Amino acid sequence: MVLKTEHEIHGRRRSRNVGLGVVLIGFVALVFALTVVKVQQGGLMEAYDHQPRVSLTPVEPLAPRTIPLEDPQ
Repeated sequence: MVLKTEHEIHGRRRSRNVGLGVVLIGFVALVFALTVVKVQQGGLMEAYDHQPRVSLTPVEPLAPRTIPLEDPQ
């Protein structure tokens, strides 16, 4: 006589748990791969850190400098 018999519901739960584990491992692998790609690109990306982004600011032409003819003093 077998003391431990497995019920049908335990087999279903095990297969669902294995499926969920595979999905979670796939998600972790995806996040890891995206992180590796971001790190390898390096300076090509700018993060939003509450600072003005220099790459997005328009370039304004410099105003012509005038040389004073007389000293006002």
